[in-house]
Amino acid sequence: MAELNYNHLRYFWAVAQDGNLSRTAERLNVSQSALSVQIRKLEDRLGHALFERRGRALHLTEAGRITLDHAEAIFATGEELLGTLKETGNARQAVRIGALATLSRNFQISFVEPLLPRTDIEVVLRSGSQGELLGALQSLGLDVILTDQAPASDALTPFIVHRLSEQPVSLVGAPALLGGTRAVADLLRAHPVVLPAAGSGMRLGFDALVDRLGLRPQIAAEVDDMAMMRLIVREGHALGVLPPIAVRDELADGTLVEAEALPGIAETFLAVTIERRFPNPVVRQLIDRAMRDRFDHA
Repeated sequence: MAELNYNHLRYFWAVAQDGNLSRTAERLNVSQSALSVQIRKLEDRLGHALFERRGRALHLTEAGRITLDHAEAIFATGEELLGTLKETGNARQAVRIGALATLSRNFQISFVEPLLPRTDIEVVLRSGSQGELLGALQSLGLDVILTDQAPASDALTPFIVHRLSEQPVSLVGAPALLGGTRAVADLLRAHPVVLPAAGSGMRLGFDALVDRLGLRPQIAAEVDDMAMMRLIVREGHALGVLPPIAVRDELADGTLVEAEALPGIAETFLAVTIERRFPNPVVRQLIDRAMRDRFDHA
């Protein structure tokens, strides 16, 4: 089998950085046609198209994204070779994970924790809205997203939803605020509450619950960031609608206490991937581990 031509790979890498053939040709001081030939030879060698044109810009195909990851690892290894005596580090494989901004930080950490000690893995963690994350997943900018909202899937957007865990949701507050009361209805009548943003799974469940109870609680704040919710509740002026995992440390040290669980409300943690010809194998390892932990604790 013919060996890979690393000059072709270097030209591909340069074009992938710029997303524009003419700009790269000018920067490298080569003709655009010569650069196209180098890319085409690499595509012929690999047996896959690496770019697709959208308007005047070039976008990586799935094979192109995989090739870029390996190219970056190869060139990083070259830098490592040059810097071995200076112990400049090792080449690392990237794992790109997106997480919904409202998702528990503790859950996110537990998901990526197996990768943190590994010197061969670089974790890229991004947060954003559901729409932003799904768009990045479709464009192959992310390998997996963590969310509590299952996306709609059809033939054009074949999302794969992995149910990783489900956590109960409770009223949580400072000890002085709760006093000796733990009953949900009594607490909601007496104190303001910090809620997740409208449209989230927890918020929809909470709105349905207070409707059934005939309550109109005072809303202190609506927050679309779980970490911010936790900070506001810690100040002691309002209760929070939170899964206990999100305030695990505060519950352990007594900064916050948990009232009754909110009946019928749970936060479901999902990992969403997309059908890919070349899936990132590290993501599969993470999902399999999370699924095993779920069943072990069932």
